[in-house]
Amino acid sequence: MKLWSESWTDGARIPERYAAGRIEGEGVGFAANLNPHLAWSGVPAGTCSLALICHDTDVPSRGDDVNKADREVPADLPRVDFFHWVLVDLPPTLTEIGEGQFSSGFTPRGKPGPAAPHGARQGLNDYTGWFAGDAQMAGNYFGYDGPFPPFNDALVHHYVFTLYALSVPRLAVEGAFTGTQARVALADHVLAEATFSGTYTLNRRLLAQS
Repeated sequence: MKLWSESWTDGARIPERYAAGRIEGEGVGFAANLNPHLAWSGVPAGTCSLALICHDTDVPSRGDDVNKADREVPADLPRVDFFHWVLVDLPPTLTEIGEGQFSSGFTPRGKPGPAAPHGARQGLNDYTGWFAGDAQMAGNYFGYDGPFPPFNDALVHHYVFTLYALSVPRLAVEGAFTGTQARVALADHVLAEATFSGTYTLNRRLLAQS
């Protein structure tokens, strides 16, 4: 099975329009936050549904230095996963997702869910937890919300899109399910999987070196 996008090559920098955050003047602000185009082929016989998960592998495990103008988050700080998109129950006959079909713009308090195009369901992304203590932004963030790494992180973040071909027509998760819950539920039903990745940073120092 193969997964790709028409918008960037595997492992390259993700175009800004697919990010939640961008550089604005001396600071940062929200970007277009479109979900990217993704296409795939080679889905195995017997596939009953597809699932798609996007996660950032490089989120700081501690927030002490995050988004502080007078310092950088050390590159050697231990990192954790951050889910940006959890999409399940896609029909097995589907071969691509259009740009902006699932997300266009960043919605304070989160986009609704779990219902999604193509009869699929979307889980919560991890902006739900990130904004939980912010009175202006707190809410359930369903669906896709793109990269918005700390502007002072010394490490370029990597975003991995993983498509799963599953042997069940409906994944055993309900309501406001999370990326972790989806991973556990699909683990015993994977017939095949494929990945496609990209990078993103808002660190001006790193951008100047690239």
